[in-house]
Amino acid sequence: MAKVTLTVNGRAVSGECEDRTLLVNFLREKLALTGTHVGCDTTQCGACVVHMDGKSVKSCSVLAVQASGSTVTTIEGLASGGELHPVQAAFKEHHGLQCGFCTPGMVMTAVDMINRHGGALDEATVRHELEGNICRCTGYHNIVKAVLAANAEMHAGRQAAE
Repeated sequence: MAKVTLTVNGRAVSGECEDRTLLVNFLREKLALTGTHVGCDTTQCGACVVHMDGKSVKSCSVLAVQASGSTVTTIEGLASGGELHPVQAAFKEHHGLQCGFCTPGMVMTAVDMINRHGGALDEATVRHELEGNICRCTGYHNIVKAVLAANAEMHAGRQAAE
């Protein structure tokens, strides 16, 4: 058994697991953070996306022991003070979800995308960067609208602060 120590959603956590335990399983089974979904176990669907040290990763492709010492943010860690993160709010406002299974991964991917591209996001870029996330319900149109709306809101907030 390996000891894994992480900072998850701003909180120091640790636990033991087998060396082969995936980060997604550690989060769900050891930490009871079930917002990160297990979809395909082959990095194809994107339902398991989390942020590790500030970058999006598919947590079904990272061993928990590899993540030890890292800072991880899950979908549960985005909202602050009872208020939705702007990307979460945009998904709600623009109907960017239906069954909700892909939503955590889509939201986490979108936050990373917005952080990397800032105000320079367009529809083609959003669609290209969402290729690693599968949604079987929405047809992506409203997801793209939500990402672009959140980008505009978050970028406007940055400009106002400057």
